[in-house]
Amino acid sequence: MNTALFIAKRISSSRKNSFSRPIIRIAIAGVSLGIAVMIISIAVVTGFQTQIRDKVIGFGAHIQINKYDFNSSYEAAPISKNQHFYPNIDSVEGIRHIQVYAYKAGIIKTEDQIQGVVLKGIGADFDFSFFNKNLIEGKAFELNLNSRSTEVLISKNIATKMKLKVGDDLRMYFVSTDQSGVRGRMFSISGIYETGLSEFDELFVIGDIAQIQRLNGWEPDQIAGFEIILEDFNDIDRLSEYVYGEIGYDLNAQSIKEVYPHIFDWLQLMDMNVIIILALMILVSGITMISILLIVILERTSMIGILKSFGARNILIRKLFIYNAIHIIGTGMILGNLLGLAICIVQQKFGIMHLDQESYYISVVPINIDVASIIIINMLTFIICSLILIIPSLIIGKISPLKAIRFS
Repeated sequence: MNTALFIAKRISSSRKNSFSRPIIRIAIAGVSLGIAVMIISIAVVTGFQTQIRDKVIGFGAHIQINKYDFNSSYEAAPISKNQHFYPNIDSVEGIRHIQVYAYKAGIIKTEDQIQGVVLKGIGADFDFSFFNKNLIEGKAFELNLNSRSTEVLISKNIATKMKLKVGDDLRMYFVSTDQSGVRGRMFSISGIYETGLSEFDELFVIGDIAQIQRLNGWEPDQIAGFEIILEDFNDIDRLSEYVYGEIGYDLNAQSIKEVYPHIFDWLQLMDMNVIIILALMILVSGITMISILLIVILERTSMIGILKSFGARNILIRKLFIYNAIHIIGTGMILGNLLGLAICIVQQKFGIMHLDQESYYISVVPINIDVASIIIINMLTFIICSLILIIPSLIIGKISPLKAIRFS
């Protein structure tokens, strides 16, 4: 029989009228709130990171392939679509899709407004799943290899500024690559999207790549580059290196993290916020448990003296108090997990808490419940708090049996 565990259980069951009972309840509540805050913090931060990351990837895919001299001017030199890796590279494990694209800078002009934009040309192989999720009006247009589509998708931001709606005609002006002058094109708005990322919503108009090929005087098989969509973002570094090695010496492959480093560096900084919150919550829980253990030891001083007079060793007495404190930690952790997960699930299902989309790029507080992260939080809290309990338990060795019995 585990003597220390047996006595610890008896102490727990006989605490109904003890003065430490309300303090222990406060300790359980403190541990519960600490665990709940940690779970909610990680769920919100990772949810925010995931949503922003997915929106950026929706505009630029996970990996982009283009010429080495490609720059941010949106006037890239063309490459041939007929590459040995297209479209067969999507058979590689981890790669879901590959599609062609091209950019062309232009200007939208109405009777009283003017707006600089970038026309992103897409082909019949384009994956519309991202824009279908973010469409607020209209529908995505269909592309045909045998004809040029004049339909485009614009953002709510552009539609509001230019006072446009679905079905309206949209005139755009482009500068020819041969500097021969400005060329105008008339488009029809088939749908309006909204992602909340103003950096992209204010810029991109989605249209047929054939329009850019004609404006630039390219052949039908000439494009600006390829976009590769992966199954899992966590594979982006590994597959970027693989793609770079497969495409040949005259092409370059960049991950979306390299294309937009400022956005992904900003998202990575949020991890530091989570680490600080976790450290503070675990520290608070640890200090709380030290205080509770000292109070319980003080309350049971006479019992310690009696056990020592019967020959009980210090290590056994320490164990029974640590077992008792671990029981308090475990109760608090169970309640904290239930509270934290309940709040996360309610927010995930009903979106009760809202945000200012202009400031945070999303309209509802995002939640990402990661089971692995929750398990790690619980393990770290339990292990660290349990180890911290060794410190106050050392005071037991300094208690004299005679003085302890007199103290009672």
